[in-house]
Amino acid sequence: MKKRTTNNPRGRNKNVDEDRSKKSGFKTSGSFYKSSGKPGAGKPSGGRSGDGKPSLGKHGSKPYTNKTNRTESKAPKRSLDGKIRLNRFLAQAGICSRREADVLIETGVIEVNNKIVTELGTKIDPQQDVVHYGGDKIKVEKYQYVLLNKPKDFITTSKDPQNRKTVLELVSNACIERIYPVGRLDRNTLGLLLFTNDGMLAEKLTHPRNEIAKVYQVEVDQTIQKAHMQMMIDGFELEDGYAKVDDITFADNGSSKTSAVLTIHSGRNRIVRRIFEHFDYKIKKLDRIRFATLDKKGLQRGHWRHLTEEEVGFLKTM
Repeated sequence: MKKRTTNNPRGRNKNVDEDRSKKSGFKTSGSFYKSSGKPGAGKPSGGRSGDGKPSLGKHGSKPYTNKTNRTESKAPKRSLDGKIRLNRFLAQAGICSRREADVLIETGVIEVNNKIVTELGTKIDPQQDVVHYGGDKIKVEKYQYVLLNKPKDFITTSKDPQNRKTVLELVSNACIERIYPVGRLDRNTLGLLLFTNDGMLAEKLTHPRNEIAKVYQVEVDQTIQKAHMQMMIDGFELEDGYAKVDDITFADNGSSKTSAVLTIHSGRNRIVRRIFEHFDYKIKKLDRIRFATLDKKGLQRGHWRHLTEEEVGFLKTM
């Protein structure tokens, strides 16, 4: 194996393997579009798991300080001019996967504005350029962004085998496009839930790397101890790993001691409920009052509205 020398940050030379592996790019969780019936089309996939660290118990847990350093790769981003790679456009339209799209492009069966394109990495504007595959024009739905103030007893899923009420029923007449919830709120949690068919934005708002802030108002069955609030800020161990909030204060300008407003970046399953259960509080009401740059101002419970262009712009630049 050949060796080469390079300078490290401290100025000393050391040997480095010539064929050392390169870091791979982030793999997206899947298309937000239904299968078109053409080869390669598939269902969305993806998921997130905890870090698996053992629980240290309640109340006496020590703040976790030995955090694992992670090398984070960057997800594909939309250009400032609104253009995306042609293979991603084909995948989002439900034609096939991005890897299969590269094969279609190289074989010369994809046309952009009536010209055959064979160069990988070609970028297009989905709102301006016309793409044909096999003589058929590929139609991409207009992006929709709908904000719902979720009521209680609705689950965040598209279908439920138990025939319970779902959040999609509440936004069924918001647009003709098929939209999906960004993240989840459990059945008994109220508040802001965003829906869209813009897969890139949904991925951006849910990936833990981007640390999108969520603000909740929580009401519990007893007085919240200041010592517990400080432990929530300092951090402690849950059964699935380290947990902390960014900020927590008593609600109603401090007049209520059984209700608090907290800010958190984590999107782990039922994280706010589990934080309070760790300190033996029973949650009576949990309401997400802010998501990223969006709030509930003027939006009644159970109602929805479309985002403004300005709001969408802010979300995309986060």
